Amino acid sequence: MHKSFSPSLRRLPLLAVLLVCFLLGACSSLSTIRYKPRGPESGKGSEVVLFALGLIDTGYRFGGKNPEAGLDCSGMVAYIYDRSLGLKVSGSAADIARRGQPIDRSQLRPGDLVFFNTRNAPLSHVGVYIGNNRFVHAPSTNGRVRIDSMHSRYFAQRYETARSYFD
Repeated sequence: MHKSFSPSLRRLPLLAVLLVCFLLGACSSLSTIRYKPRGPESGKGSEVVLFALGLIDTGYRFGGKNPEAGLDCSGMVAYIYDRSLGLKVSGSAADIARRGQPIDRSQLRPGDLVFFNTRNAPLSHVGVYIGNNRFVHAPSTNGRVRIDSMHSRYFAQRYETARSYFD
């Protein structure tokens, strides 16, 4: 005879199992973020993307805030948003995430910002979403602004959230 459960699990009353499932479900629903519906793509997003694409192959520099000296991820975003929209976005990637409007990954639009945990620290990296699950960012690895896929193994495992600064 095949035994699929240990003797101790077989003795658990069904009510206790149901209670645990209910409590786990209730806990997970408390942390759910409510996202407001989004309208159609905006011209602002297109401006941000065009400006971001113009920075491809710009050199990386920690703390960099302009293309001539080099850019880091948050400096790149601040530069792009200032030059394309006249919108002041500053601080670390985490600071930028705190001020943006949370959006669900399924509602990403070109020009939105995507955030990753790349240094064992929440919200430690930011990039500009350009569509088709791709984003422009300034990684320290390989030292150049470039396009990467959000589906790449590295970034898929480190994705945290997305934010919008317009709509």
